[in-house]
Amino acid sequence: MTHPIVSREEWIAARRALLAKEKQLTRQRDQLAADRRSLPWVKIGKAYVFDGPNGRMTLADLFQGRSQLVIQHFMFGPDWEEGCVGCSFGADHVDAARQHFEHRDLSFAAVSRTALSRIEAFRRRMGWRFLWVSSLDSDFNYDFDVSFTKEQIAQGKVTYNYAPVSSQSEDLSGISVFYKDEAGGIFHTYSTFGRGDELLGTAYMYLDLAPKGRDEGGLPFPSAWWRHHDKYGDDR
Repeated sequence: MTHPIVSREEWIAARRALLAKEKQLTRQRDQLAADRRSLPWVKIGKAYVFDGPNGRMTLADLFQGRSQLVIQHFMFGPDWEEGCVGCSFGADHVDAARQHFEHRDLSFAAVSRTALSRIEAFRRRMGWRFLWVSSLDSDFNYDFDVSFTKEQIAQGKVTYNYAPVSSQSEDLSGISVFYKDEAGGIFHTYSTFGRGDELLGTAYMYLDLAPKGRDEGGLPFPSAWWRHHDKYGDDR
């Protein structure tokens, strides 16, 4: 790995120039967050019910007494033996952050279209503590464009990330956000898909600080290095 080697003074000058760009991006990110919060809302009219660790749960129950809720649409099909490795990469970041954002009136739940018994077995294996429920008997995944019927896939295009795309998978990933008012009304405020949730993966944010970055150039696809955290073995 070759790189220019300069004096401390030259490095400071280059770092100050980059700092100006970083500050500009920070301001843009703050404005984008404000624009996100300004989006109109959609009131949820359907009574979604999930299978949870202590019995049946409504969408309102997932808020766990708070007014805001983030849901991870976790890819885990009914016949899968384990959850998606990419969704697992994201889920690995949740519990440490959750103990903080729960004190700012925000709850978290993962939702997957598989049996609760599979969810619970995999959650125990991964050591996660967040709420994770099954939408196997619900329209929830389909209504939020993260699951698709065989007939939809056979037609060649499904709606994902707000556009028609080709997919061979019946389940894809995403993040959705909801708000519950004092009267009990629930509103869909935001959803993001694809790379839209990348900032939630702090492992990537650390790699972006390092000289080699994400170091994915020689891989068949960028996330080819991801593993379930109990499968990395000795390759680190």
